[in-house]
Amino acid sequence: MIRAVKSKAFERVFSLYNHYYLLRRRFRSFTLSGSLDPKMMDGNGGGKMLPMAPDQPVVYFMNHSSWWDGLLLYHAAKQTSRGDHYVMMEERQLRQYAFFRKLGAYSINKDSASGVRTSLQYSSELLAAGKRVWIFPQGEILHQEARPIQFRPGIGLVLRRSPQTIAVPVTLCHGMVQHDLPEISMQAGPPVVQDWKALRSEEIAQQLGQVLEQQLDEHRAELIRLGQGSLPDAWPLIRGARSTSEKYDQARKRVNR
Repeated sequence: MIRAVKSKAFERVFSLYNHYYLLRRRFRSFTLSGSLDPKMMDGNGGGKMLPMAPDQPVVYFMNHSSWWDGLLLYHAAKQTSRGDHYVMMEERQLRQYAFFRKLGAYSINKDSASGVRTSLQYSSELLAAGKRVWIFPQGEILHQEARPIQFRPGIGLVLRRSPQTIAVPVTLCHGMVQHDLPEISMQAGPPVVQDWKALRSEEIAQQLGQVLEQQLDEHRAELIRLGQGSLPDAWPLIRGARSTSEKYDQARKRVNR
């Protein structure tokens, strides 16, 4: 297993490169609705919703429909969350793009039972230390319209080992609506809090898969209803390059002056 070796110096440089070069050149917009640091119920019984502590262990589970998803979630976490985030990444990909280790990526080798166990144990250690862990429980890149959404049991094993952890569903919708550059809409749903030890790993995986599928279907349906690439309450995380139509409209205005 390949462990993460975060580098603050590298992150400072890469976060700017990711924001201003990679994402802004590739996408017209990237927005986030909901919060990666959701408020939690006061544990003292006061009935109040309190901000999540920076060291609250969280598992974010997300659909995985493009190569860009890791860079998108990294940007969203850097821009909006106070937590310390790590991402589980397929080992072959991490060997190819080893610099992701400096951003908090660590590997999982799905073809090795012992490798899977080691990665899940490492995830549990991160959560025990108050870190935030991102997992793609489908285990592979699949089209965002693929149904049903089925999770591998690894996420259940992680949560059973770390019962203090909350689980936050995150959905990504990629699309081109009114422009020729893709627009990305991310939505963070309400946290799922359970007595994880009381459930089998397979039950947890099935339950969270259903949660994510319902959220993704509702997310997609709302974007279709609106006829646009972002939700009304969304925060703009990037405003990317102008589309061809926007450049044409601007040029036409200049000619007609």
